[in-house]
Amino acid sequence: MITSKNPYTGEVIEEFKEYTKEEINNAIKKADDRYKTWRKVSFSEKSKLLKNAAKELRDNKQSYAEDITQEMGKPITQALAEIEKCAWVCEYYAENAENHLAREIIETDAQKSYVSYEPIGIVLAIMPWNYPFWQVFRFAAPALMAGNIGLLKHASNVMRSANNIQKVFERAGFPDGCFQNLVISSSKIEDILKDKRVKAVTLTGSKPAGSAVAATAGSEIKKSVLELGGSNALVVFKDANIAEAVKTCVQARFQNTGQSCIAGKRLLLHERIAEEFMEEFVKQVKELKSGDTMDEDTFIGTLAREDLAEDLEKQIQDSVKQGAKIVLGGKRDKAYFEPTIITNVKKGMPVFDQETFGPAMAVTTFKEDQEAIDLVNYSDFGLGVSIFTEDFTFAEKIVPAFEDGAVFVNELVKSDPRLPFGGTKISGYGRELSSHGIQEFINRKTVYFNKY
Repeated sequence: MITSKNPYTGEVIEEFKEYTKEEINNAIKKADDRYKTWRKVSFSEKSKLLKNAAKELRDNKQSYAEDITQEMGKPITQALAEIEKCAWVCEYYAENAENHLAREIIETDAQKSYVSYEPIGIVLAIMPWNYPFWQVFRFAAPALMAGNIGLLKHASNVMRSANNIQKVFERAGFPDGCFQNLVISSSKIEDILKDKRVKAVTLTGSKPAGSAVAATAGSEIKKSVLELGGSNALVVFKDANIAEAVKTCVQARFQNTGQSCIAGKRLLLHERIAEEFMEEFVKQVKELKSGDTMDEDTFIGTLAREDLAEDLEKQIQDSVKQGAKIVLGGKRDKAYFEPTIITNVKKGMPVFDQETFGPAMAVTTFKEDQEAIDLVNYSDFGLGVSIFTEDFTFAEKIVPAFEDGAVFVNELVKSDPRLPFGGTKISGYGRELSSHGIQEFINRKTVYFNKY
């Protein structure tokens, strides 16, 4: 059985019976059969269905959001915002997929030559619990519009949300088999990925999970896209607008209780403005309300599981042993972890070198601009970086120096359906969203006509 448990109350929400091998095979067969017809459905018809999905999300967003909150502890207002964002990505691809996949005419010595973008078949999506709807929809919306079929292996602690996502597509009128949730544990992934009917895989998760899936996909010569987390830096230069930068950095670190791959986890402050910045930053973090995740005023919820809070606690304690200083928070109560600020953080400490998945900010100061760039690039991760400066000429100059997949100026790193999303180094490879995302799981077919 797969168990869904409320991390705030500790109560078991629901138990799900794991699929047998026969049930898994039947699901794959249904998907494979559906692909033969779905790939031929017009963009206009697929667009109507995806807009229906957006409407279904909005019409029942309270119910879907409450299940998110109960399963993984996300404060209810943030869960509602997540559902709204899923509706947005559905509408974006409903309106733009046809243009993103239009034939690309290429002038050669042929009478006619072009590249067509065609679906590849069944794509397996292995998704995490921290954004249980959004992570799935940012894959599913483009995949279905491209003519592919989706199979979902979701995190075990958000299986009710996983079933809800399948329900969204069913209620929207998608043909049976277009999108299916597989109630399975991670042990079943390898066999599914080796099935010849499954053509590709996308995974958002940890490095070990990504490495294992990529190895299997590589052995089978199947396309994979990996988004494996990050340790994003927030770099505040000496000319930054302090008041605005503080508000943005609080949001960047503490939204979703810090459980986000793109959260700003390392705060790098120019020493000239560090004292002024920290005074206001500590003040605003103290004002963040913790409590009942169903309360609309709650901003900080629990972590999704108690072991995640224990992991964060150890990272902080080990860093303190190496000379870091806790200036706010630092205490754990089961799955709840106080909003925490750690200063005097150096390279080599766990809170600097590792990904911290929870409400804890590691603070480091720098003297020179190049020092800040080097501190950002020191990380093994490369998902994104935020820089804060009033000098856009300076910002444009240093953007190429960062090794990350995204640079945001005076803004937190965020995913947007209109922009490609993905990282470098151990943050993974491939891109989601925008035209780049929908073109990941397609066959770029070269077509050449010659007349004798």
